[in-house]
Amino acid sequence: MQRNARIFVAGHRGLVGGAITRRLQAEGYDNLLLAGRDSLDLRDRDSVEAFFTQHKPEYVFLAAAKVGGIHANNTYPADFLFQNLQIQNNVIDAAYRHGATKLTFLGSSCIYPKLAPQPLKEEYLLTGPLEPTNEWYAIAKIAGIKLCQAYRRQYGFNAISLMPTNLYGPGDNFDLNNSHVLPALIRKFHEAKLRGDAEVVMWGTGTPRREFLHVDDLADAVVQLTRTYEGEDIVNIGVGEDISIRELTELVKDITGYPGAIVSDTSKPDGTPRKLMDVSRLHALGWQARIGLREGIEQTYRWFLEHQADVRG
Repeated sequence: MQRNARIFVAGHRGLVGGAITRRLQAEGYDNLLLAGRDSLDLRDRDSVEAFFTQHKPEYVFLAAAKVGGIHANNTYPADFLFQNLQIQNNVIDAAYRHGATKLTFLGSSCIYPKLAPQPLKEEYLLTGPLEPTNEWYAIAKIAGIKLCQAYRRQYGFNAISLMPTNLYGPGDNFDLNNSHVLPALIRKFHEAKLRGDAEVVMWGTGTPRREFLHVDDLADAVVQLTRTYEGEDIVNIGVGEDISIRELTELVKDITGYPGAIVSDTSKPDGTPRKLMDVSRLHALGWQARIGLREGIEQTYRWFLEHQADVRG
């Protein structure tokens, strides 16, 4: 991947796309094709076709998606399935037809069955029922994986699929209704501290375990594997360690300096009991995460404090 290659980062204003863009820029890639929703609607086939006709990207990072937490997935199942299918189908097909050298598709750990053995190995895909609270998003992502594999098999298109674990970091969505758990906790504790609240409510029992990867680590892995990985098989991107939601809540409380109590709202869903990625394949390919969880949350909290006026949510 030459430094002057035409590189399209789809979703460059989002958490993942933003991190990939920062990483590429830091490494001297200076011919990035960046288009926001105001000029390129990835859900619209004609809009995508016009973009690829004009710019002919050589490398495509497909990081654009409609994303959200349990509440958002439960509330907007049709949007999560249909819009993600539209985005994926349009971009993957256009990249192939317009001669892109390579496409990197970003999936999600939610593609794996709800009760799959832990840690989650890549071969567990499609071996059991999905977690009901996010199956719509998961089915769309599975379809994206299979489309990449199908285009590789039928047309020889060089498309790879990478499956990140739960992500967090600069540029995250801090909306309390549709964000993921870690940014929601950061905002909850920060605002509770400012208001002097006696307690903060934690959704669910706190017993589910989750793995968290800093988005800058993800971007490093994505760029490295785009350069070096040529396989059809999916690759998990994670740290290989997890933490309970209760432990995470206590950690965020400590980092934000909130002095009050934590109470559980067990009427809220827990989601999948555990979601730990097996990263043996990733390590064999020569990459390991470097940013520790406490260090990463501290950095993300500093970013949140510096960008409160314009954070999403």
